[in-house]
Amino acid sequence: MPTHSETRTLPYTAGQMYDLVADVGSYPQFLPWTAAARIRSREDCGDHEVMLADLVISFKVFRERFGSRVTLWPDRRRIETEYLDGPFRHMVSTWEFTDVDGGVEVAFFVDFEFRNRILQSAAGLFFFEAMQRIVRAFEARAADLYGAP
Repeated sequence: MPTHSETRTLPYTAGQMYDLVADVGSYPQFLPWTAAARIRSREDCGDHEVMLADLVISFKVFRERFGSRVTLWPDRRRIETEYLDGPFRHMVSTWEFTDVDGGVEVAFFVDFEFRNRILQSAAGLFFFEAMQRIVRAFEARAADLYGAP
């Protein structure tokens, strides 16, 4: 089961980076291999919001839709994602954003496993590179939205 965690300090605010990652509907505009995004529902739960979302991931001959429950904690600047349906056996991820001197500390964690052995093998081959590309895509999006550092 591949896992990846990474912490970076970027020259933006925690609020800016939280808003960027929470905008799941915009992912196809900048995130590699993301062909489409659809928000199924949003529920305001007082101190947090729960969003059900579908992403369509497209890589070479593979094109898969998966659903997730995204829990947004705006006061804590934390985003938790858990897998609902699609090609994974399981998938969880978290983002945490903390204001620090000179910017924001962004902590990202993902753990997943595909149901399909071929997809899982392919993921294992390029997993680290893929995670690096995804993190860089969020950084580039921040520069586009908030100005280059």
